[in-house]
Amino acid sequence: MSTVMWGQADIQKQLQIINGQLAPDILIRNADYLHSIYKKWMRGNVWIAGDRIVYVGEEMPALTDGTEIIDAEGKKIVPGYIEPHVHPFQLYNPVSFAEFASQGGTTTFLSDSLTFFLVLENEQSFNMLDQMNQLPFAFYWWARFDSQTVLKKEAELFNPKKVTEWLKRPDVLMGGELTGWPRLLAGDPTMLSSLVAAKALGVKVEGHFPGASERTLARMKLLGTDGDHEAMTIDEVESRLLHGYGVTLRQSSIRQDLPQLLKDVVERELNVFDHLMMTTDGSTPSFYDDGVMDKCIRIALQAGVAPIDAYQMATYNIARYYDIADVHGILATGRYATLNILENELEPTPTDVLSKGKWLKRNGQTTKAIGEIDWSSIPTYNPAFELSASDFTFTQTVGIEMVNDVITKPYKIEIDVEVDRLAEDHDESFLMLVDRDGKWRVNTLIKGFATNVQGFASSYSNTGDVILLGKDKQEMLNAFNEIKRIGGGMVVFEQGQAIATLPLSIGGVLSEKPVAQLIEKELELKKALSERGYQFGDVIYTFLFLQSTHLPYVRITQLGLFDVMKNEVLIPAVER
Repeated sequence: MSTVMWGQADIQKQLQIINGQLAPDILIRNADYLHSIYKKWMRGNVWIAGDRIVYVGEEMPALTDGTEIIDAEGKKIVPGYIEPHVHPFQLYNPVSFAEFASQGGTTTFLSDSLTFFLVLENEQSFNMLDQMNQLPFAFYWWARFDSQTVLKKEAELFNPKKVTEWLKRPDVLMGGELTGWPRLLAGDPTMLSSLVAAKALGVKVEGHFPGASERTLARMKLLGTDGDHEAMTIDEVESRLLHGYGVTLRQSSIRQDLPQLLKDVVERELNVFDHLMMTTDGSTPSFYDDGVMDKCIRIALQAGVAPIDAYQMATYNIARYYDIADVHGILATGRYATLNILENELEPTPTDVLSKGKWLKRNGQTTKAIGEIDWSSIPTYNPAFELSASDFTFTQTVGIEMVNDVITKPYKIEIDVEVDRLAEDHDESFLMLVDRDGKWRVNTLIKGFATNVQGFASSYSNTGDVILLGKDKQEMLNAFNEIKRIGGGMVVFEQGQAIATLPLSIGGVLSEKPVAQLIEKELELKKALSERGYQFGDVIYTFLFLQSTHLPYVRITQLGLFDVMKNEVLIPAVER
């Protein structure tokens, strides 16, 4: 399902290069390159015109006047890496993350579209996607079927007409991921309609089945699911392969399963590497300080995976599975001129990166920014309402207790919640979810988050609504007023001043800053929260998943405090 069609004039020029009438733009000679179909290193020369490879083989072009010639003697060349499961809204934005990832050789994303579904109409979203398609990076997308929480306007935001318009785009390669699969099993007609549309259009459907039984895997396969990325043990990998799933192994900031899974595949001598892919699953910025897909390849090599298999899991296997091998994942005639030059096959971070015919990295140095797009379609974070003392009323008897970074359970509140400030000798804090437009709020307590965070506010959440948390109601209010002042973001407040601030100027949910700068701000925020008692691994995911009903057992949502397993509201939202 190629998203590109070279025009007649382009193809005529490419043919003239083959015929010896024109010179290529770039010639890489003496190339030891990975041929993805033969699964071996081959020797040859790569001719490039514009953003396309016009020839790979032993021949040299007849003309080289004006050609940029690179001698790759002693190097290895591999296809550009593909990240098949990107959540490109984890504080960074799709373009800033692409810019960062490209320096490690990752030049193609298959990305979540959830933020676009939640805040934009399709016309606005598609305009942004079209802008990204003009950049020297390959962006592909999912079509979301559900919000992974409960929304007041779920049916409106994820109606089949809107979803189908996404599915019809040639740069949309996946439906899902199916975080709301229990609804599908229960016969939800809206979700089933979207899945049927995806299958009719030849779009892969990705599951989200942590801990799923074989019966569940079989039922979801019959419903049309093609792949899953939630295997956490080697037995779960085998069961997914048994039922014919495309299996993506994960190395993320909250699930670092890849090393052990690959060691187990090697140890069991499973001849399945042609059917495995790898992902970092939308990790938070600081997780990427040592790379993106180059990180995954390095882990595979350290686990004993043969180098060619390691590279194929991040290139050709993905391209073949998503039916884009006509332009990606293989160094051969007619594909995008997207490749990585390596010092050797055991070092997956490239010295040179070519993406769609543009050098993004040469001799270890960034040579070209991939560009920018216009983010103004995303509404700015500028709430027109104020919070008052009456909003900070807590009368509930049920709260949220944290089990780990992202798993929560209900607990009985027994402390006095009518005070303005909670004591620091326990780990219970006030917690609020406030409508982005100030129309409603949900008030409860959270246990296990921290012991002495006085005030915290975040406009970054699953839905773009505002999270407030802390021991001190006044400091929570101060923190809320601060994120209003800066136009959105996250802030820790204490004794009337901001202790750590992470601005998110794009709609209050995304940063416009380069990822390297964003990592510094994220680590400052995490350090401040850790010093005040946060004890788990990834606090950014904690805030993101407080609303996420695809995880057990209780969540704070637009409808109220929600029991996931019982599918019922424990404490309803309060209208303001």
